Amino acid sequence: MKPISYVCARSVAEAAAAHGGRPEARYLGGGTNLIDLMKLGVERPDILVDITRLPFDRIEEQPDGSVRVGATARNSDLATHPVVLERYPVLAQAVLSGASGPLRNMATTAGNLLQRTRCGYFQDLSRPCNKRVPGSGCGALDGVNRDHAVFGHSPHCVATHPSDLAVALAALDALVELAGPAGVRTVPVTDFHRLPRERPEQDTVLRPGELITGVLLPPVPKEAVSRYRKARDRASDTYMLASVAAVVQVERGVVQHVAVAFGGLAHRPWRARQTEAALLGTKPTPETVEQAVEAEMATAVPLRHNAYKVELARGLAREVLGSLAVGRRRP
Repeated sequence: MKPISYVCARSVAEAAAAHGGRPEARYLGGGTNLIDLMKLGVERPDILVDITRLPFDRIEEQPDGSVRVGATARNSDLATHPVVLERYPVLAQAVLSGASGPLRNMATTAGNLLQRTRCGYFQDLSRPCNKRVPGSGCGALDGVNRDHAVFGHSPHCVATHPSDLAVALAALDALVELAGPAGVRTVPVTDFHRLPRERPEQDTVLRPGELITGVLLPPVPKEAVSRYRKARDRASDTYMLASVAAVVQVERGVVQHVAVAFGGLAHRPWRARQTEAALLGTKPTPETVEQAVEAEMATAVPLRHNAYKVELARGLAREVLGSLAVGRRRP
């Protein structure tokens, strides 16, 4: 049995000092993913720095109309917060579609963003995985890859990111607030998770010792509507095969704002920039929505077992964008 040290931090400075940027140190929030990986032997930290006593559990409106969600705010609190329900329904829908009620009561905002892939090759110590053991190979590349990426993958890794919350945050252009030894900084959530390229073991742009302190939700465009939809193998407590989050604003029959993000298709939430560019400024019809979705889907590179994901995501995006843009057009 490997001994593990435990520190309950009372300040960001204390947390950062205890962590020290060491490769085997981990911050502990809800622990719903980290503890599972420790049980599997995938994660083997030598110190856990508990940050649940830090004052990061609040969800607060800001003077400019934005909303700040603390890093340790529980998923259940986020999904039921009145301001989130009113202004960011896509976020509440995404959170409620993930995991079970008891898990949402434990899981935190930061922990959700920092979830690691559910790839079976990553979780099985007997199989090769560049994410777990750099240089060992990617077992899924030529193995069973039904649940894996169709966008942004590399010969070194074809895993996907499992967070529903992160997909909604990507569509909302949220910002991730970070604190560490070098000070504080803010990173767009669309840049927070990395594509695998040649370094798939690096999931995010976090620097050694940095921790997430909060997420900032910008004000939503006036009259914008939003929605999250997810496809999975069964309706309870299952990770996505594909999902889509969309925020759309239509005024006088023309799309003034559109943001679309896919989940389950890449190593990070995938912003559909081609779809957005094709739809922005148009009069939304079933035909223009279909063409816009196809602009993104045409760039997909499916693997041997997961070509179905392209058609699945295509259908989800058409339905969601159709309901938001076409179904709510104004004369």
